[in-house]
Amino acid sequence: MSDLAATIAAIAAAMARETTRGAVAGYIPELAHVDPRHFGIAVVDAEGREHVAGDADLPFSIQSISKVFALVEALAAHGDRVWARVGREPSGSAFNSIVQLEAEAGRPRNPFINAGALAVTDLIAGSGGTPAILRRVRDLAGDPTIAVDAAVAASEAATGFRNAALANYMKSFGVIDGPVERTLPVYFEQCAIAMSCRQLARAGRFLMHGGRCPTSGAPLVSAERARRLLALMLTCGHYDASGEFAFQVGLPGKSGVGGGILAIAPGRASIAVWSPGLSKQGNSLLGTRALELLAHAMMWNVFNPDE
Repeated sequence: MSDLAATIAAIAAAMARETTRGAVAGYIPELAHVDPRHFGIAVVDAEGREHVAGDADLPFSIQSISKVFALVEALAAHGDRVWARVGREPSGSAFNSIVQLEAEAGRPRNPFINAGALAVTDLIAGSGGTPAILRRVRDLAGDPTIAVDAAVAASEAATGFRNAALANYMKSFGVIDGPVERTLPVYFEQCAIAMSCRQLARAGRFLMHGGRCPTSGAPLVSAERARRLLALMLTCGHYDASGEFAFQVGLPGKSGVGGGILAIAPGRASIAVWSPGLSKQGNSLLGTRALELLAHAMMWNVFNPDE
């Protein structure tokens, strides 16, 4: 067994012993039923080897992790026009906050909070919609079976009043161009994409490889764009706990209230963890702890000097 495989097995065993797991995202009815005892981890290393433990092959709702893939799709279709409607700064506020929109003329701080993701999704809704995002995720993961969980999407639509408020508020400032009724279903559907840790780690490989396809070496996004995506993940990927995640883990990452986290060790690994219990900021409690242990054990913190 390799050092990495042994480390992952040890982390999974340690997480199985944890008794403090956080609370599942009960405000989305379909997620309220998920067993908080689940834990999965998958790591794809730079050579393409896959190391998994726990519930690594059990699909879960990726929720806001989808914002990374939606942003890739929007940048591919619209280029830097994206940045005219959404910023690149940490918010310091809850993921579904409306406060900054009121103070900043309806322009969201970054594409990874709900308001920013809705602004990005509005671009995609008019040029491909859910099929475009789903196709992007399938291509990156190399798996055509990845699909939207229709029950979760319906559950989100039935309870997504705050997201509707955010979208309508931005519409009043012209940040959202298209009909809100077109944008919201695409947003709910992208959040309801179901993936396993293994599939998610595979989908993140292009970011580990500087934007290149891990098998052919062909550019999927430019190296500059890949660096900027990682920068946004590091500074904005965990909402108002992004600074704490950078402090404790030191890797670019994006979380979702389904309990998943996609993290990237540039040049070394694409990592996905899943544990449904959340912190008060909406990030996986055990997933964050597992990533901290992994980054420390493997010396993958991006702030470590190269040996």
